[in-house]
Amino acid sequence: MSRDERPSDESQAPDDAAGESAYDLLQRGTALMHGRHNAQAAVVLARAARLEPGRGSILEALARARFNSRQHALAREAFEALLEVDPSSHYGHYGLAECLRKDGRIREARTHLRLALAMAPGSALYRHALARLDLAERAPGGEPAPGGE
Repeated sequence: MSRDERPSDESQAPDDAAGESAYDLLQRGTALMHGRHNAQAAVVLARAARLEPGRGSILEALARARFNSRQHALAREAFEALLEVDPSSHYGHYGLAECLRKDGRIREARTHLRLALAMAPGSALYRHALARLDLAERAPGGEPAPGGE
């Protein structure tokens, strides 16, 4: 059966994906993320990452899926791997900063947010994240101020 003739059942379990290329898995994982099935997407994207280690697009998608499914430690690892492959990935720095913030590592998070903002100075997302981080640090006890999370 050719690639174009294969059924495209998005509900198929990740283990049923034998024979899929890294590209196929990336596409399926991205579709799962768009459907807000982030934990399932992370499983599919982890398979793609094993097939093509060091592929930035796959690592970024995997990191996003893991972060969005609250697998923050695994997301941090994937963002770190992305930055090893592509140190100029502003989104990689942003994502790593968010993971570090979740771990309470504010100083390290600020460094990565500043790098992300320097690489993409027009990003309102990065600017807002840095402002939120500064606000959280000024709140009593270093905890986020009400409504800051």
